[in-house]
Amino acid sequence: MSNSASKKEYSIDAANLPLGRAASRAASLLMGKGEPDFRRNRPPQVSVTITNANKLYLPRKKQASKKYFSYSGFPGGLKALTLALVVQRKGVAFVLRRAVYGMLPKNRLRDILIKHLKIIG
Repeated sequence: MSNSASKKEYSIDAANLPLGRAASRAASLLMGKGEPDFRRNRPPQVSVTITNANKLYLPRKKQASKKYFSYSGFPGGLKALTLALVVQRKGVAFVLRRAVYGMLPKNRLRDILIKHLKIIG
């Protein structure tokens, strides 16, 4: 009996998918929830590729109302950017990666799992 597990590759077509729907599918696959040998304490041998990220469905209302916050650590250092500004400056891939990152478990595996996510387009 061999212990070598082959790495599974999943592909998600993000064209016309809402941001949260694409991110939750990717997070679920990255955690290995669909695998028969799912274990919470082990990273699964999977990689997820999201294609057509630039065709992601982002409603105008969400682009204007959703805010991304960053804090410099100094008094008055809280910055808020809208989704439209973040997409314009950093791209849709950044927004999608951050959404998936927020849906992964907050433990040591989080940084390991996010490395298996590839975003194209």
